[in-house]
Amino acid sequence: MTPTAWISLTTDYGLADGFVAACHGVIGRLAPAVRVIDVTHLVPPADVRRGAAVLAQTVPSLPYGVHVGVVDPGVGTARRGVALVTPGGLLVGPDNGLLLPAATALGGVTASVELANPAWLSPEVSRTFHGRDVFAPVAARLALGGSPAEAGPAVDPATLVRLPEPVVRREPGGFVAEVLTVDHFGNVQLAAGADLHDALPARPRVAGHPAVRGRTFGDAPDGALVVLVDSAGRLAVAVNGGRAADLLGVAPGDLVRVTGADG
Repeated sequence: MTPTAWISLTTDYGLADGFVAACHGVIGRLAPAVRVIDVTHLVPPADVRRGAAVLAQTVPSLPYGVHVGVVDPGVGTARRGVALVTPGGLLVGPDNGLLLPAATALGGVTASVELANPAWLSPEVSRTFHGRDVFAPVAARLALGGSPAEAGPAVDPATLVRLPEPVVRREPGGFVAEVLTVDHFGNVQLAAGADLHDALPARPRVAGHPAVRGRTFGDAPDGALVVLVDSAGRLAVAVNGGRAADLLGVAPGDLVRVTGADG
């Protein structure tokens, strides 16, 4: 493989402990010239779906590199560690559904391997910290130009774990969609695609609340709901100057009904 100057990290490790620094340290010792982009370490603990959404929506904006995702409630169990090859970069992490949406965003999986070569891992592998002992050293070696085939045996991409498809259901006069993510600003991203935006009336209702169909936050009056297409191309609900998640009382995984003005 061609060496790359970049590794990205997306985890649920938080910022209060030394977990992130330990991963940086392993990468720095093996590949000191490689630069690390911290996407986020504030994915809610064990929330694989949220981590997958953040990773998938971020990697298209990153330089070609090795993207490490660690949201891994099954660490130390029989779940596999994997590396995925795509046209837009490599992905490293647990085989629990976390990586596949990002792989799709980067052009799809062209090859995949299980991380089983002890020579590519830390000398001592903790049962509870594979980010440091498995994924970070593998990412460093891949960034240096190592072949994924050296990391372990090939894995049939069809056997990789996939997350359940989020709910999007059309109904007379509107649709029901699952909340994919709630961002720092309280904006509610739905599983619905941008194609449903133009089909909405000028003044839809979201979970019974009046809203406007708009293109930006300022298209709604202060404190009012607006339904728009977000930067990831998903339908989202926001409040101009407020938090839509609080107004609607929703969290990731909840279902939201969007209807016409009289729905």
